[in-house]
Amino acid sequence: MEIKKTAVAGTLESSDVQIMLAAGAAGIEIELESDVAKQFGLQIKQTITDTLKKMEITNAKVKVVDKGALDCVIKARTIAAAQRACDTVATPAWEVL
Repeated sequence: MEIKKTAVAGTLESSDVQIMLAAGAAGIEIELESDVAKQFGLQIKQTITDTLKKMEITNAKVKVVDKGALDCVIKARTIAAAQRACDTVATPAWEVL
């Protein structure tokens, strides 16, 4: 899929994550801001990368502000941001779930 516009999903509330997705040119670039980045930073980035690859998004700039979200929340927010960015909200990618 091709990213058509910048999109955001999530909040800055406790136990949530905010993901901003924009078009990129050099693969999937992730900028992570999290209080638990030392412990879980690699896992957070891997969850986002895997989800985007399943959605066939290969070039993206991703800004992540994590507030202690679980993997399932990170995945859900990534899918929501990707569908908004690719303008495919009306046709959900159920196979990614």
